[in-house]
Amino acid sequence: MGSTALGSGAPARVGLAPKNGVFGSNLKQFSGFMLKTPPNVGLSSVRVRASVSSPPQKHYSPKTSGVRSGEEVRIAVLGASGYTGAEIVRLLANHPQFRIKVMTADRKAGQQFASVFPHLITQDLPNLVAVNDADFSNIDAVFCCLPHGTTQEIIKGLPQQLKIVDLSADFRLRDIEEYAEWYGHSHMAPELQQEAVYGLTEVLRDEIRNAWLVANPGCYPTSIQFPLVPLIKAKLIKVRNIIIDAKSGVSGAGRGAKEANLYTEIAEGIHAYGIKGHRHVPEIEQGLSDAAESKVTISFTPNLICMKRGMQSTMFVKMAPGVAVNDLYQHLKSTYEGEEFVKLLHGSSVPHTRYVVGSNYCFMNVFEDRIPGRAIIISVIDNLVKGASGQAVQNLNLMMGLPESTGLQYQPLFP
Repeated sequence: MGSTALGSGAPARVGLAPKNGVFGSNLKQFSGFMLKTPPNVGLSSVRVRASVSSPPQKHYSPKTSGVRSGEEVRIAVLGASGYTGAEIVRLLANHPQFRIKVMTADRKAGQQFASVFPHLITQDLPNLVAVNDADFSNIDAVFCCLPHGTTQEIIKGLPQQLKIVDLSADFRLRDIEEYAEWYGHSHMAPELQQEAVYGLTEVLRDEIRNAWLVANPGCYPTSIQFPLVPLIKAKLIKVRNIIIDAKSGVSGAGRGAKEANLYTEIAEGIHAYGIKGHRHVPEIEQGLSDAAESKVTISFTPNLICMKRGMQSTMFVKMAPGVAVNDLYQHLKSTYEGEEFVKLLHGSSVPHTRYVVGSNYCFMNVFEDRIPGRAIIISVIDNLVKGASGQAVQNLNLMMGLPESTGLQYQPLFP
């Protein structure tokens, strides 16, 4: 039962260690960072956070097919000082079985988490540590909330029994040449890329269930693919001339200090950016091309809008001959009927970002365009929840054999 330390019974992913990685000692170097793994491994009986639920008394065993009732799943959150890391902590406060044991934040190492995010002071959490000082010997699963480009080498050095959900863009694109083109550097873990499963939960549920590494989708791709993928698969819309206008709250740009995100730069306005080269474009096109079984190219313009969180994607599509707007509506209704988190609104109700704030929901609806034969689809999510941390928790629930909604039944905050 329980995880074992790297170098003391559980090797890293076979064949994936960097050339200068050293196995067999309790301090391992991996291409510029160190993984600290003590030789004596035991099960921790100390709870590290508060919860509204009764604490599980047993630990999850990776030898079993899934988490059993009452078993504790020990979680590491890498990059916990960012917005997505904080959302993971907030969501897991009500999770009955996930327990946070390790939290990393290199620039905040040694600090209490509540000093970084005072709104989570009620949670009993471990202090933040640098990633090279993190001990993964008693960890079952990892949420990786690090920036793109830093995740690849870290993940390939982790013990092989871990379940990992990566919230960066590092493993979303199957084509590593395309990754290099859009992200400006070569992929450092091509072997892992072949094993990663794309984590659009409601669309790729079966693949995610059996994965050990899930690439959590980006926020824009999440809001866009939910309506478009089923419509393209059913050949109800044309794949040419898809136009997408999307708007995101400022938290989508991350927590780092940037001049472009200063209040005086973004207040009382809306700002288009990445007009010809936003990095979510290849991710969106990859998913739509899979649905169409042919190459799909879109026209995509993202906009930064002066609000903290929320995302709206407006899609302009041409319907197939003989198809009416009601056909699109009915197909989306049947596709997502019974889904807890993806909802089609009734009648002419317009989705608004304020309807989903703080929740894991995606709300959408379909409208007739003034131009004959065209339709307008509007989809809204909370970019930090369904567009990031909420979908990550949903994916790990699925990977652990738990109900997908576990710990995610937060209703939207309104007004």
